Amino acid sequence: MKNLSLLGSTGSIGVNVLNVVRQFPERFRICGLAAGRNTQLLADQVLEFRPAQISVIDELHRDELCGLLPREFHDLVVYGTEGNTRVAALESVDMTICAVVGAAGLLPTIAAIEAGKDIGLANKETLVVAGRLVMRKAAENKVRLLPIDSEHSAIFQALEAGRREDVSQLILTASGGPFLHTPAEELEAVTRDEALNHPNWSMGKKISIDSATLMNKGLEVIEAHWLFNMEPGAISVVVHPQSIVHSLVEYQDGSVLAQLGIPDMKIPIAYALSYPERLALGLKSLNLWQCSDLEFYEPDYRRFPALRLAFEALDRGGVSTAVLNAANEEAVAAFLDMQISFPMISTIVEQAMARIEGGSDEQLQDLLEADQAARELARSLISSNPF
Repeated sequence: MKNLSLLGSTGSIGVNVLNVVRQFPERFRICGLAAGRNTQLLADQVLEFRPAQISVIDELHRDELCGLLPREFHDLVVYGTEGNTRVAALESVDMTICAVVGAAGLLPTIAAIEAGKDIGLANKETLVVAGRLVMRKAAENKVRLLPIDSEHSAIFQALEAGRREDVSQLILTASGGPFLHTPAEELEAVTRDEALNHPNWSMGKKISIDSATLMNKGLEVIEAHWLFNMEPGAISVVVHPQSIVHSLVEYQDGSVLAQLGIPDMKIPIAYALSYPERLALGLKSLNLWQCSDLEFYEPDYRRFPALRLAFEALDRGGVSTAVLNAANEEAVAAFLDMQISFPMISTIVEQAMARIEGGSDEQLQDLLEADQAARELARSLISSNPF
């Protein structure tokens, strides 16, 4: 029996994690649950799984959640970053799954690593913001980081087939999002609902917008750099609209190994939870004879500058990726609130990267200060935008 803490239990990844747990109750037990503002769904999860610790975003939502739960659970409910950290580092837990959105996953993940918990990582921002620091702590604490993002899970699986020293390139696939073939001049007018309409995956709002701008792929490039210890020049992106080939690894002899599968997040989730075993999930098989229309394109960095900015931030090093991530989070939130246009998301990120620099990516305080400075600058740019 593997005991789990789940951060982000009410999001799309978290819900799928619990679906896998339901399917294999003899293998997994939920000991901790943390969520944001969806107290009704969290209350339902608490009543079903009866965790030892529960966390929500703030005190207001703690009180709201307690109003939905029997009194026996009230003393178990905590809140905020401290609450998430307590859930992440529970003594009884073997693995902590980080499925929260954004940089909010960083501190709880570090706490879990320092407590010696294996990490199921679905929060790419943890490595985007503090990859060097997090990977060092994982090594010091002999903790495994098992990827849950479909692309990184695919690479992880393809790397099992050969020696790391024989790898020449990692190739991340991107669906291209809903605007893959939209002319550049029309992107200024795209709406919030159009950007949220991902063609292949059912995801949360923030990651859906990141997919539409291709920033999500840029964040995944940064994550892959740290997770697999590959130089930026050995990581590339190919647009693959069908989302059947989830990513590829090229070896120095010319062999290219790909992981294929239907677009269902339960596959990479289950692999991370059960590694090195594979679970019989009962999903439909991939019918290759129905895949004759698979397409692959080079990314268009002019129409989707976010991907270019991610590579630039990775090349600059220091706190640049933390700045990129923080400014993007603020800009995406503003777009979702219809305060800025779609192309302005990347513009704000680029301006933040140009104006904030300095600091070490080995010092948590420097990274947190860069994050805060980027957010403040992004908010200022948003408020002065005439959109």
